Amino acid sequence: MTKLLGIIGYPLGHSVSPAFQQAALDSCGVDARYLAWATPPEELPERMRSLRATEVLGANVTVPHKEAAIPYLDSLSEGAGRVGAVNTIVNRGGRLEGHNTDVAGFMRALREDGAFDPRGKRILLLGAGGAAKAVAFGLADGGVASLTIANRTVERAQELASVLKGRVPVHALPLADGVLARDGPWELIVNTTTLGMAGSPGAKETPLPASLIPRGALVYDVVYNPEATPLLRAAARAGARTLGGLPMLVYQGAEAFRLWTGLDAPVGVMLAAARKALGHKQREST
Repeated sequence: MTKLLGIIGYPLGHSVSPAFQQAALDSCGVDARYLAWATPPEELPERMRSLRATEVLGANVTVPHKEAAIPYLDSLSEGAGRVGAVNTIVNRGGRLEGHNTDVAGFMRALREDGAFDPRGKRILLLGAGGAAKAVAFGLADGGVASLTIANRTVERAQELASVLKGRVPVHALPLADGVLARDGPWELIVNTTTLGMAGSPGAKETPLPASLIPRGALVYDVVYNPEATPLLRAAARAGARTLGGLPMLVYQGAEAFRLWTGLDAPVGVMLAAARKALGHKQREST
């Protein structure tokens, strides 16, 4: 029986996960299809029930469901429970396990592709949703000197900061230029908001102007479509180093692949397929 996998989110027009996960399945000879399961919030309960079917191996979870999916799961891995967000679900005989592979994916890309060691560094984190939680915990474990969390709704930033207190020096601020100007400079800036994401209402926006980006800092945008987001273009103009979200996407997907199949993921195959699919999407949008 051909097995099923998919990504749950809404909207999903930007996603390249089906392309690179299918390439990995085919490369390893796994008889499975990976699909895009566009799921508006009101359809999430039924979608989660469908994951218990015998033919379903599991799913990835993306915005806006990384936190909303948790009540429908039977168990959480230690990492997912700690972060409070899931991006990977595994079906074990009708029981749904929630995992978070974003932490490992983020940190691997930061160190290998960004050539950045966060220990002892001052960090600005933009956003306070599910992806931000994974990033924040990864950075806290990495021994950063301080972490500023900035979000349009400052209460959400304060909630995340409160969870991290005692683990790392952390404080929350509103995502406002004037306030942030008094907090810098930072050595690493990480964007986890959807501003700049292709197909989103804020596709042409940047969460931080170039004037607030220190020269020589690393600016890491977890948005991967487009590869050169408005934030990364602003960072380049400011003389900062830049890192897009595609490596993180593939690395977290590789760990999810291992959880579903028990096989080591063909990361090179996945990266090549992701870049090819992203190129197609960018050409279609121009």
